[in-house]
Amino acid sequence: MRTLELRSYGASRKFMRNAATAAMLFAVAGCSSFGASGPNTRGVRAASSRTVDNADIKIVEVTDAVTRQVLTGYRSDGFADTLGDAPLPGTVIGRGDILDISIWEAPPAVLFGSSASFSPSDSGSVLAATAGLGQKTTISELMVDGAGTIRIPFAGTIPALGRTPQEIEREIIARLRRKAHDPQVVVRLIRSAGENVTVVGDVATSTRVPLTPRGERLLEILAAAGGVKQPIGKTTIQITRAGRVVSLPLEIIIRDPAQNIRLQAEDVVTALYQPYSFTSLGATGTNAEIPFESTGITLAQALGRIGGLKDERADVRGVFVFRLEDPAALNPAVSATARRTPDGRIPVIYRVDLSNPATFFVAQSFPVRNKDVLYVSNAPLADLQKFVSIVSSMAFSVIGISNSIP
Repeated sequence: MRTLELRSYGASRKFMRNAATAAMLFAVAGCSSFGASGPNTRGVRAASSRTVDNADIKIVEVTDAVTRQVLTGYRSDGFADTLGDAPLPGTVIGRGDILDISIWEAPPAVLFGSSASFSPSDSGSVLAATAGLGQKTTISELMVDGAGTIRIPFAGTIPALGRTPQEIEREIIARLRRKAHDPQVVVRLIRSAGENVTVVGDVATSTRVPLTPRGERLLEILAAAGGVKQPIGKTTIQITRAGRVVSLPLEIIIRDPAQNIRLQAEDVVTALYQPYSFTSLGATGTNAEIPFESTGITLAQALGRIGGLKDERADVRGVFVFRLEDPAALNPAVSATARRTPDGRIPVIYRVDLSNPATFFVAQSFPVRNKDVLYVSNAPLADLQKFVSIVSSMAFSVIGISNSIP
């Protein structure tokens, strides 16, 4: 009887151990994965057989030739090449323009009152080259009316629309010649109602800035609007001219004087705050959205900003950049046959092999674009390590359970 009880007890203990072991093995077998932040390298490369919004996904190996093609596709001409310097604003008078008119009489002045002193600095285009005595009368802030005319005392109504200041000067002199003693006239355009540039967006004050015959340049116009409100590195300037729109980072305009172009009437200058960023995922030092400057960054800089790759997890052959690419940035043979998204883009996964030392030189030029996803897959042995770790943990648990069963 005692022997039967011992045998029964041993069988029961063995059954419980086997049951515990089997339960843990079933738990391991039931795991479809051991935890990951995304697909492995093989899984990413298999994406070439799939589509995004009916567009073909292309896998492109990052090489020096590919990088040059991408840089060429994204290279945009600056303001100097696309718009160029506008000609100096003309001095033709228009409706609503504000004029400043000065009239002199040589002594003895009789038409405009008693004598007054003036110096050569007052003369402007006056023929007198030396100081003397005479009468100077100034008519300030004189607006050209809707009929395109101005009214001058003793000269009457003067047509101004479509004429230059010099032509108006000559007409006023001709009308005063028999009334004033050797009259001299200077007409200056103070503000032009038609020669304006509109400044809007992230500036201190959205306004219309009048152009003068001197010819204001872009940075002067921005300064007249109070400057931009956002950091220079995150501000893009857009110029709209005759239906054409061209954009350029403000930092480049400041750095390259050639881009500080002379503006023309009816230009619209828009300051845009554009916080560019890319997303870092996978076996990287940081999984986060990473901001960068509007002038852009390279892949090497992007890897540096995320703390590089995790040594214990990362597959150095599995660094990928996910991007909805502009067809112009791809090899023409690829872009010509690929199906595109409704907005004309091509889903591209750029693969970077960091096991090749030469790739680090390429990474110094390959551009990271706004909204890119930089993903680093786990190394093949990382999943094996996870499996071994789980099995080891379960083995110790089984031993513990076995030891705890009386």
